[in-house]
Amino acid sequence: MPTTPSEPIPDDLVATFQIEDQPVRGRIVRLGPAIDEVLTRHAYPEAVANLLGEACALAALVGSSLKFEGRLIVQAQGSGPVAYVVADYDTGGGLRGYCRFDAARVAEVSAGFVRPGAGTLLGGGVFIMTIDQGPQMDRYQGVTPIEGETLALCAETYFAQSEQIPTRVRLAVGQADVGQGFHWRAGGLLIQNIAEDEARGATLDAWTRAQAFFETLGEDELLDPALSSERLLFRLFHEDGVRLLPATPLNGFCRCSQERIVEMLQTFPPEERAEMVEPDGQIHVTCEYCSRVYALEPAAVA
Repeated sequence: MPTTPSEPIPDDLVATFQIEDQPVRGRIVRLGPAIDEVLTRHAYPEAVANLLGEACALAALVGSSLKFEGRLIVQAQGSGPVAYVVADYDTGGGLRGYCRFDAARVAEVSAGFVRPGAGTLLGGGVFIMTIDQGPQMDRYQGVTPIEGETLALCAETYFAQSEQIPTRVRLAVGQADVGQGFHWRAGGLLIQNIAEDEARGATLDAWTRAQAFFETLGEDELLDPALSSERLLFRLFHEDGVRLLPATPLNGFCRCSQERIVEMLQTFPPEERAEMVEPDGQIHVTCEYCSRVYALEPAAVA
């Protein structure tokens, strides 16, 4: 049922939907405070924040399809101004991400009128999706070349080459005034064609029709804080009907802890740990994801 303007629009949700009586399924993600938390932990230039926001939205879209407890990691790395971008989604709804970049090179490629995208920022490189089912299971990893100026295009290439599943992806990242000043938002929509079989018959016509509706989706709609996922899907697919399944809540998080930091430091030889001790007599470690600083006594690490 459409949401009236007086009702609060829920944010930080990812959900599966099905176009009624059609061999097309999809997922939609809308991110508010969760992505704002991820993107404001570091002083990212606008283009870099946009890239990381795309990665986080994509990780939630793909990771929410996992049928087991685990993680989906989206990563892209290359020789460009951004060395790598990584987003990590776990099946509990936790989302985190990080970019490593050269500020001077990012400023150089951002000097034009068009905001640089994935291809420009990452340069020649690879797009990687990793499924992690825990320490007792081997990781599954798919690798494809970086294609185009958005991570959405990279994902479409990945699904075509690695999964052989016709897939369309739209991602959007930007800032919007949600009543408390401007904050980062992100959104994404993914649709996939279900393969034909004897019971289902040919699916090409339905897939072509769904893609035509998909092409009308604007990035501003994915970012609009006043437009619910239900209303957005109704706009796109009301001619055929669309059913939205229960959503999974999302939240920004980090896995870092003092115990993990100690375990990491203990992998270094004692002489290297001794060189890490700073003038205050402690070893300082900053988490790349959340920027939390840990100050540890050398004896605690030993």
